[in-house]
Amino acid sequence: MSSPIRRFVLTEKALMLAERENKITLIVDRSATKKTIKDEVERLYGVKVSYVNTMITPRGEKKAVVKLAPEHNAFDLLSRLGLL
Repeated sequence: MSSPIRRFVLTEKALMLAERENKITLIVDRSATKKTIKDEVERLYGVKVSYVNTMITPRGEKKAVVKLAPEHNAFDLLSRLGLL
């Protein structure tokens, strides 16, 4: 089984969400469910997820905004992965 996660979104708005609201933003496979996204983020990055919101963008991609538990820091996760 391949991962439903395609890539991180690193726009100004996504980075603001990471810093202020402890959320990471991802582009995921169109068939991915909130549960599979949550499980995969927890497995791959070793963090606890509070909840997942999903939406379909005007370009037809599925975007997931993942809220991390308070004991984890989204900005630190992005830094650790070398994305900042």
